[in-house]
Amino acid sequence: MRIRRVLAAVMATAALAGVGLAGAATATATTATATTAAPASLTPGECEQGGGTVDRSNLSSAHLPTCKGGKFNGQEVD
Repeated sequence: MRIRRVLAAVMATAALAGVGLAGAATATATTATATTAAPASLTPGECEQGGGTVDRSNLSSAHLPTCKGGKFNGQEVD
């Protein structure tokens, strides 16, 4: 009986440690992605501050103008 309780406690501890490690890995991956990823869509001001111009003749698949040139080249402008 005592062995079962000890084994259950060990397994519960291992399970919680595994969840903590998985959560930490996910948080690290999310943070790394968030700092390097470009925004989904830009404002016209952000496009121009990044060195580009708003190109209304070249629409994206969502029928939005795109940023041409500069840091955000090819990103949608909303």
